[in-house]
Amino acid sequence: MISVIIPAYNNYRELSECLGSLENQVYKNFEVIVVDDGSTEPMGSEFSIFNFQFSINFYKIKHGGAARARNFGFEKSQGEFILFCDADMELRADCLRRMFEPLKNNQAKAYAYSDFKYGWKVFRLWDFDAGKLKKNNYISICSLLRREDFVQFDESLKRFQDWDLWLSLLEKGKTGVYIPEVLFKASTGSGTISQWLPKIFYKLSFLNLKRVKEYQAAQAIIFKKHGIN
Repeated sequence: MISVIIPAYNNYRELSECLGSLENQVYKNFEVIVVDDGSTEPMGSEFSIFNFQFSINFYKIKHGGAARARNFGFEKSQGEFILFCDADMELRADCLRRMFEPLKNNQAKAYAYSDFKYGWKVFRLWDFDAGKLKKNNYISICSLLRREDFVQFDESLKRFQDWDLWLSLLEKGKTGVYIPEVLFKASTGSGTISQWLPKIFYKLSFLNLKRVKEYQAAQAIIFKKHGIN
């Protein structure tokens, strides 16, 4: 079984669309765990009026950030495989099936990842490359992971919790398998994942952009933690 874990915070509309995309999955052996990260707006109770065809559980915790919500969701999950999905994401109808197939057929791989669409931009990736992963975070949080290989998200990190996860797995000799298809999309309005800027912006040190500075500071923390020069 696959456990789909969704942290949510004040984004009822996006969450409803995300759940709608899960309702349409052709792979049916999954459960959904929504962790309300201390929303100040109504969230979970409204979904009781829907007759979802999958098992769904809602939990509300004190606001502590997405990493803590994901760790909490993992503790409540039962699946042999885990998919961390942000509330602003919508999955293609065969997303779960397409991610499950290569892991079922390749026990050597710890997780499966794919191309994705973020707003108007399509991110085309490549076969797993440890060298590239050490330079940039190119693998989305929305990847299917074996339960036995999961390591807890570092709740002290403000950004790049997913990059930290993939690097931690790499240090244990765990790698991923690439699926060259756009299997999900994420919106740009809710702020649940980092807004995208072209790569060149992050390389121009003279630009006094807050987002660029935040990116560079967070990147330095990851490099130091994992001993990357």
